[in-house]
Amino acid sequence: MKIKLDPLDKLFSRYIRLKAEGKCEYCGKFVGYNRLQCSHFIGRRKRSTRYDPENACALDFSCHTFFQEHPYIHTEFFKKRLGSERFELLNARAEVISKVSKESKEKMKQDLREKIEFLEDNG
Repeated sequence: MKIKLDPLDKLFSRYIRLKAEGKCEYCGKFVGYNRLQCSHFIGRRKRSTRYDPENACALDFSCHTFFQEHPYIHTEFFKKRLGSERFELLNARAEVISKVSKESKEKMKQDLREKIEFLEDNG
């Protein structure tokens, strides 16, 4: 089953990829903004962490595919990236059942637009 991407998903992906400044966050290779992919550690079906920046990183195609094929290495990467306490908190947040309200989505969109504008102006 394919997950439908809404405008908030697209903004979130753009923010994560801009933050990485064109480099894969796993291998460090510069591939440029347009060739990066927003990779979620905890799947996007979990609404409580779908738009959580701690749950996503920018990866090139090869590293994204590698993580999908090697979940243990993916987990170890996120544990190292976040540290054990933040990693455990992320997993706990993922278990919270939440529905994102229309108002909440609009606020998240506005926050992401501001962060994106900042990154574009200062990048």
